Amino acid sequence: MKAIAVERGSEGPAVIEKPRPEPGEGEALLRTLRVGVDGTDHEVIGGSHGGFPEGEDHMVLGHEAVAVVEDADGTDLDEGDVVVPTVRRPPADGTNEYFERGEPDMAPEGEYVERGIVGDHGYMAEYFTSSPEYLVPFPEDLWEFGFFAEPVSITEKALEHAYASRSAFDWSPESALVLGNRSLGLITLAMLEFGVESDRSFAEHDFDRTYCLGRRERPDLTVDIIEEIGATYVNSNETPLDAVPEDFEPMDFVYEATGYAPHAFETVEALAPNGVGALLGIPDSWEFEVDGGRIHNELVLHNKALVGTVNSHVKHFEGAIDVLEELPGWLLEDLVTTVATPEDVAPAFEYGHDQIKAVVEFDTL
Repeated sequence: MKAIAVERGSEGPAVIEKPRPEPGEGEALLRTLRVGVDGTDHEVIGGSHGGFPEGEDHMVLGHEAVAVVEDADGTDLDEGDVVVPTVRRPPADGTNEYFERGEPDMAPEGEYVERGIVGDHGYMAEYFTSSPEYLVPFPEDLWEFGFFAEPVSITEKALEHAYASRSAFDWSPESALVLGNRSLGLITLAMLEFGVESDRSFAEHDFDRTYCLGRRERPDLTVDIIEEIGATYVNSNETPLDAVPEDFEPMDFVYEATGYAPHAFETVEALAPNGVGALLGIPDSWEFEVDGGRIHNELVLHNKALVGTVNSHVKHFEGAIDVLEELPGWLLEDLVTTVATPEDVAPAFEYGHDQIKAVVEFDTL
């Protein structure tokens, strides 16, 4: 079968041939439909994040996938079911307390592997295998956008943790700012602007005013989408993050999806009293000067909070699927700017102003 992988010593993804995997005990065989490409994939390829499976000279990429059950192999799945897989799995030396209590997304580094990211092969292949407990049923009529379940699940978890950090008092946020105008930022912005929540929502959010901060100059497709959503675009070349309160307004909620390290500290300045910032970006090591005393005072004297969040699990995927069913179809279609094939995969890994979300399509329903 064909697979898209990163090989040791390589500088880009490669199309390789691998044997079709055989399901292990308690596993099913999945036929891959589509796999999304995101910033983490580029970090893995560049060597700044993740790591190869032990003893392997390559790793199959891809952690945002939608697939069909090809062979249930005695599991409680049905062949033909459309599913999306979660990302984390137990480490090679066996399970641990985080997996046993259904919270693998809270496991510390070294206590897990992540498919397509660190220690285990991903989903960017014609077939993969998985235990059913890591597969979430997905609506067949929405299969083309199933790969969005993983990134939306990340936002579902971020909102859960942000609201949990404010649960000690009556927090009714009105303004929200998303940092980053690539696909994750844009789909999160739509969730906040449209008030789209899952049926099993972790927090009822209804923001009156939403903003998105980016570096792009008009004309630009992402700016057009931001304004079509109904949000306000903030050009960071004109208004840096810490100037947002003066030029626009202090923010009750800030969602950081850039990996730009100064944003973690500037978020504190941008927050309104009682506000909370959710940090999701993963920056490289970066030394720079900050006014630590001022940041400390802002957090303490104005009851502000920062929460870091990474990964997600089944409940967040289930919530993400509810959200995807409610988001407008035009948005999902406009976000997908490239559909590549294994025979010509290079366009899926190209950066450019006309690239928002790229996917590799292995098969269709």
